[in-house]
Amino acid sequence: MDRVSSTMKQVSNPLPKVLSRRAGGGGPEAERESFERAQTVSINKAINAQEVAVKEKHARTCILGTHHEKGAQTFWSVVNRLPLSGNAVLCWKFCHVFHKLLQDGHSNVLKDSMRYKNELSDMSRMWGHLSEGYGQLCSIYLKLLRTKMEFHTKNPRFPGNLQMSDRQLDEAGENDVNNFFQLTVEMFDYLECELNLFQTVFSSLDMSRSVSVTAAGQCRLAPLIQVILDCSHLYDYTVKLLFKLHSCLPADTLQGHRDRFLEQFQKLKDLFYRSSNLQYFKQLIQIPQLPENPPNFLRASALSEHISPVVVIPAEASSPDSEPITDLVEMDAASQSLFDNKFDDIFGSSVSCDPFNFNSQNGMSKDDKDRLIEQLYREITGLKEELENFKAESTRGAVQLRGRASELEAELAEQQHLKQQAQDESEFLRTELEELKKQREDTEKAQRSLTEVERRAQANEQRYSKLKEKYSELVQNHADLLRKNAEVTKQITVARQAQGDAEQEKKELEDSFQRVSEQAQRKSQEQAEVLETLKRELAASRQELQVLQGTLESSTQAGAEQNNRIASLEQERDRLSQAAEQHRDEMAALQAELQQLQETLSHKQESSRIELEMLQTQLRDKENAEQVLQQRLAEEQLSLLQGTIHEAKRMVQDALAHMEDPAHVSCTGSADCLLAQTLAASECSERLQDAHSKYLADGAAVGSLLPCLALFAHLVSNTLLQGSATSHVAPVEPADRLLELCKQCGSEAVSYLSALQDPGTVASADCSLVTACLGQISAIGEELRPRGLDVQQEELGDLVDKEMAATAAAIETASARIEEMLSKARAGDTGVKLEVNERILGSCTGLMQAIHVLVLASKDLQREIVESGRGAASPKEFYAKNSRWTEGLISASKAVGWGATVMVDAADLVVQGKGTFEELMVCSREIAASTAQLVAASKVKADKDSANLCKLQQASRGVNQATASVVASTKAGKSQVEEKDSMDFSSMTLTQIKRQEMDSQVRVLELENQLQKERQKLGELRKKHYELAGVAEGWEEDGEWCQPCSSWAADPGKGEAGWRSPACHP
Repeated sequence: MDRVSSTMKQVSNPLPKVLSRRAGGGGPEAERESFERAQTVSINKAINAQEVAVKEKHARTCILGTHHEKGAQTFWSVVNRLPLSGNAVLCWKFCHVFHKLLQDGHSNVLKDSMRYKNELSDMSRMWGHLSEGYGQLCSIYLKLLRTKMEFHTKNPRFPGNLQMSDRQLDEAGENDVNNFFQLTVEMFDYLECELNLFQTVFSSLDMSRSVSVTAAGQCRLAPLIQVILDCSHLYDYTVKLLFKLHSCLPADTLQGHRDRFLEQFQKLKDLFYRSSNLQYFKQLIQIPQLPENPPNFLRASALSEHISPVVVIPAEASSPDSEPITDLVEMDAASQSLFDNKFDDIFGSSVSCDPFNFNSQNGMSKDDKDRLIEQLYREITGLKEELENFKAESTRGAVQLRGRASELEAELAEQQHLKQQAQDESEFLRTELEELKKQREDTEKAQRSLTEVERRAQANEQRYSKLKEKYSELVQNHADLLRKNAEVTKQITVARQAQGDAEQEKKELEDSFQRVSEQAQRKSQEQAEVLETLKRELAASRQELQVLQGTLESSTQAGAEQNNRIASLEQERDRLSQAAEQHRDEMAALQAELQQLQETLSHKQESSRIELEMLQTQLRDKENAEQVLQQRLAEEQLSLLQGTIHEAKRMVQDALAHMEDPAHVSCTGSADCLLAQTLAASECSERLQDAHSKYLADGAAVGSLLPCLALFAHLVSNTLLQGSATSHVAPVEPADRLLELCKQCGSEAVSYLSALQDPGTVASADCSLVTACLGQISAIGEELRPRGLDVQQEELGDLVDKEMAATAAAIETASARIEEMLSKARAGDTGVKLEVNERILGSCTGLMQAIHVLVLASKDLQREIVESGRGAASPKEFYAKNSRWTEGLISASKAVGWGATVMVDAADLVVQGKGTFEELMVCSREIAASTAQLVAASKVKADKDSANLCKLQQASRGVNQATASVVASTKAGKSQVEEKDSMDFSSMTLTQIKRQEMDSQVRVLELENQLQKERQKLGELRKKHYELAGVAEGWEEDGEWCQPCSSWAADPGKGEAGWRSPACHP
């Protein structure tokens, strides 16, 4: 009894015990531990060192884990224990899983991952040192992940999968054009990283083998699915943002954006195309194809033509790798249910009957309430299972429906695009059909016979032979058509002959039929006559029979004879009836043969007609093909002519634009070069006019017109630029006229080329205005040509040597005179005057020595230039060949010698007390300018790396320093003399001082007036000096163009030419 009572206590209420076990076995800590264990297992299975693609079910478990814990702490705690820096494949698969978490994981994954951004950067730099295997791939992938994290941190409105509506995109930029501008730049950087990873993966694969079906190839290609998803959204958003920016900002501001977009568009289009051909991607993703041409952002209506690329991921089939993952809490409940079932199996189920019937009272069955509870429990369990199954099926159905909807949207967009293309193509074909109909109507009047077609084909064949290699295929086609034409002609001849034979056979059949008909008629007449005869004989026989019957009784013997005769007559009648039947059979046979002959004749006529129609169709096709070839040839010639004229116009317009460019102001040129360019352009314009006339006479004579157009544009452009450069060194009035004529010439050339380009005005295009402008430019160039010295060229070399020797002698003479003046000053002067004179004369002596050194350096450099440039010629021939440069040297030498003489005279007067300090300062500056002129004239043809040139430049700096010393000593001496002559105001009264003040003011006014007059006088003197120098040196004699000491320098080795004008005047 005790055992029974204890058993009753144990199983008295089984349902509450089961519920209590379920309530006590699943606490938060155990659930957390189970979750971490499951996540660790999934992460380790997803990120391992095996070179295979990450399984989708493990990655999906990691994604669900982030949504369960609302973050990525567990993921990073497991990943930090993995040797990512030691195994490249492990790091590559980590990047793939982390990319999936950033796309589809919880929004807090980005926040939890930002603390590891620096570690990712260090790891990227570390893997970047490896150039083989997965090293570069890991480095680029880590850079992409960091860029993605930074982008979503700066733009938190963008979700990880980048899926946004147009309204959300507008809200992300806050309707501010600056924000849209910056957002576009960031998207370009983001997309650039995606494309770099794309290209690196493809370049690391051997595309000659089917790498997409191998495990190693799939391991590298699997992350590109996430890249394709990101790229499709980034491309769509950049297109929409660029259209929005173009509606708010000028097109020039966005030129950089457009260039960068075009580059990325071509890369993305190529990568999408290459990916779509791989078998691996065909099973997992439907990759969109970008349009053939990029969007035209300069046309706002092009936004309506933009189709957003849609990436479709098909619904996954049920497989061990893609089983649906149930909720973690529900998994715990399922495991608890399994545990309860095992418990019931061991200790007895509450549902089974009690063997001892302890739960019944007084021998009755179990209580109805307990049975109801058990029944409800079973129903709840079944409903839960059905609910889970329904949820799983609904989830799969929703995924399939979303995938199908995406496919339908993509198909709809593609169908709309194809519809638009078909409409455009149909409109284009309709237009072409109308044009072809018009051309056919025009050409049908001209082509009347086959002979004319052959003649025109031969003419076309001769024209085709004159074209370049690009028309060789057309010539071959034309030759084939000619051969087909000959074959068609032969077939037509054979068909016509066959038709004649058929007609002859028809006539013969008709004659035979007529003969047969006549024979049948004759036979029928004969038979009719025989029948009449037989009828008459029959009537006579009947009459005789009646006579015989009347006399039968009288004579039996006569009756027997009559019977025999009647029998013979009946036999004759049967024979004649058989003959008539045979004649009718022969008539039927003849009629059947006649009918067969008629049918054969009709069949032959029908086949001849069909063959004739086929030949005529082939002839028309051949004519149409020839028309198409002629039209294509004309279009090619016209397009070639239009392209050449367009490039010629652009060349002339570029020359006009360079004339307005401020950087062109520094360019100078000579009148001689301008005249040469103008002459060449004039001759080319005449040849162009002749070629134009030939082209108008014969539209196929394009070969002579094209080179003339290109040369004409080139020479006119050079003439305009040379004229503009020449105007920069010309006087004001000729320069303005020359510049205006150059612009007018360019405008006329552009107008002439535009008239040639327009088919309506090509006949009226006239080049005479351009030729007239070139003539006027040539006339101004003749006016601007400089006139040389009145010295024979063979005397130039001797004159240079004489002038340089005279300059050296003048400097030595000046030095001797200065020494002599210094000796006299020391002998005759004392005190302040002696000090001032010694200082001035000493500085003048130093200046003469520096000038002497400069002249010697100039001689050495001049000798080096002559030796290096004359070649096999003599020095005199070199000087004569470079007469402009020689004249510059002569002028510079004269100026140096004259300046030294004048400065010595001024110093002598100052020492004697008769001159002024200002005169000495002016003379020193004048001689410094003259030496600068000599240096510039010597540097024109010198090599920039020459040692003598360096010595000359150093001597020039010494001259400048000596000149500054002369000016300084002169100013110091003047101040000492003025201090010595200071006024004594001690004995002067107020009235005297006032009187002196008024006198000083009057003197100041007088001196200011004299200063103004002297400045005007100085200007006039300089003008007159330039005029006289121009007459002497061969410059313009009108006094308006001062170009002293200028020389035309042309160095073939350096490729430079231009006027070099030293600062020879103060």
